[in-house]
Amino acid sequence: MTMARPARRRFLASLAGALSGATLLAQEPYVPKQSDRPEAIEGDEPGFKPIFDGKSLAGWEGDPKYWRVENGALVGEITPGTVIKSNTFIIWRGGEPADFELKADYRITTAGNSGINYRSVVVPDKVTPSNQFAMRGYQHDIDGQNRYTGQNYEEKGRLFLALRGQTTHVVGGRKPIVLSSTGDTKALAEFITSDWNSCHIIARGNVLTHILNGHLMCCVIDDDPPNRMAKGLIGVQVHVGPPMKVEYRNFRLKEY
Repeated sequence: MTMARPARRRFLASLAGALSGATLLAQEPYVPKQSDRPEAIEGDEPGFKPIFDGKSLAGWEGDPKYWRVENGALVGEITPGTVIKSNTFIIWRGGEPADFELKADYRITTAGNSGINYRSVVVPDKVTPSNQFAMRGYQHDIDGQNRYTGQNYEEKGRLFLALRGQTTHVVGGRKPIVLSSTGDTKALAEFITSDWNSCHIIARGNVLTHILNGHLMCCVIDDDPPNRMAKGLIGVQVHVGPPMKVEYRNFRLKEY
């Protein structure tokens, strides 16, 4: 079949345009997609209630030597004159949440070591008997050098339940079993800034999830009934070590 001249001209023009576009695309540099980096997780705000007013320590209990409110933030600070021998907390006294989501922002100095405890209890402090604010329980770990930030550490308990980048299954009498990876620990650390960061803790049944700046840091499935906690206190920590400062703001809680 012979193609009519007008139709043939249109066909050749279309073909030339397609080939020209293909050549142009071939010349453009290829930029790989960042598919290996975890995508941010969106958080819903409805149902969350503030548990820190940004003006006072109302509803919180801790040693005023280390805790104060400054510029709308809950500040924990250790100075050369107030160095501690054991970890101490400021504790929210508004309840003992069981299933919940907790969100908060934090900023910490490079030498700092802190954490957000939840489903925790107050325990005696053998090192510093006068310390009335020692806690045992799950902790979203936070440190200024980001060696541990995001992991699940059980203060005064079973210790490391999940490192950053791990999903673990905890059973009695053995180390946590690593089920899968949530990402490379160094790659996840790249999402942590030296300024304000946003924590999101989700505790539902025996599943405990830590999200930081929208990225999943770790997840624990706790199948150790004699040692796990189904509910408990919330508190934030100043840790033994050199002088440091940590700031928290925008604490909000959603209970189920």
